Amino acid sequence: MEAVFETPLKTLDVATALFAPLQKKLDELRENGLYRTFYEFSHISEHPGHTAHGGRVVQVWSGNDYFGLGQHPDLIKAQIESTQLHGTSSGGSRNIGGTSVSHAELEKRIAAWHGKDRALVFSSGYAANFETLSTLIAAIPDMVVFSDRNNHRSLIEGIARTGCTKHVFPHNDHEALDRMLAGYERERPKLIVFESVYSMDGDVAPLGAFFDLAEKHGALTFLDETHAIGLMGPTGAGLAEELNDHRATFVQGVFSKALGTLGGYVAGPDSAIDYVRSHAPGFIFSSTMPQAVLDATLTGLDIVQRGDDLRRGVMDNVIRLKNALRKAGLRFLDGGTHIVPVIVPGGERVHRVSRRLLDEFGIYVAPVTYPSVPKGTERFRVTIAPFRTPEQIEAFVSTLQLCLEQE
Repeated sequence: MEAVFETPLKTLDVATALFAPLQKKLDELRENGLYRTFYEFSHISEHPGHTAHGGRVVQVWSGNDYFGLGQHPDLIKAQIESTQLHGTSSGGSRNIGGTSVSHAELEKRIAAWHGKDRALVFSSGYAANFETLSTLIAAIPDMVVFSDRNNHRSLIEGIARTGCTKHVFPHNDHEALDRMLAGYERERPKLIVFESVYSMDGDVAPLGAFFDLAEKHGALTFLDETHAIGLMGPTGAGLAEELNDHRATFVQGVFSKALGTLGGYVAGPDSAIDYVRSHAPGFIFSSTMPQAVLDATLTGLDIVQRGDDLRRGVMDNVIRLKNALRKAGLRFLDGGTHIVPVIVPGGERVHRVSRRLLDEFGIYVAPVTYPSVPKGTERFRVTIAPFRTPEQIEAFVSTLQLCLEQE
């Protein structure tokens, strides 16, 4: 007989009283058009960039699988074959038998890709940022951190976790950063944290200027290449490779965007990365990814590194998309990258348009609202894969224009 557990009435009364303020805050989110709705999708491997929703096939125009490698037959084959050989689990954390030969091979290749001594693989890009920053900053006495105002939450939280002295400099403002750095003696440990490509605006960091400042003031640098991996550089290693400027002390990246799988990593000096491996709680006490995921990642890395066809395909389509948006008179931010933010001010409005595109036209583009972006700058963060046709691009823009004009 199945056991039935009853919660004591007094416990329910206490919980109801404690959770009442939470419900009020959730109601406020709904009233302000900021409540996040999760739609249920089933991606279709035979049709990259498409998903099943409500019994029909829907086009996806806001995903992070930039090349569609998540549905690539070679990656699927590699993961299936590896699963048949090794199973579906890693068996635990890295230090209790979870480390596979694929972990070792992938970390070796990532380190070489970025020209660093060593790399360490994590279960996500968020974990890679948070665990590396919080562990290293705490380990270096009197560290001062300088963080770009538009940094990802994983970077912000990793820094905040340490309670270190920190300064937030205006986005991409190297002159302001220079003044902040000048307020500390050269011998004081300093770390500059920034991204190469910013996911909400699609703009890029002044990489060379930041590295010059690091050298001038004796600072370390932590470069998050998450949204540049695969898309920039002769072999897809990111903006640093694109500019042939490899002065970053640490480079972070992910597999869950252009490489089409799951996980993240950090590469850098041997002793520093080894220290993170030996001390980061989120690494030591967390089960690692199964070998099958890593084998699929290695296959995705092969595809990304061996040619520019995918990168050219994406950027050619980005040009087509931007030209179509200009012709339609739709406002967007042009940061010169593969990310095209279409500005649709108003939390309720951007949600309404997104819902209509999905329900009436079979187009999914996610609404982006506060706190991901400032209020009044709500947007659709549009991404476009290399397999999109000119006809699909024109149809997407004309449909988007229609829905916005009828608002």
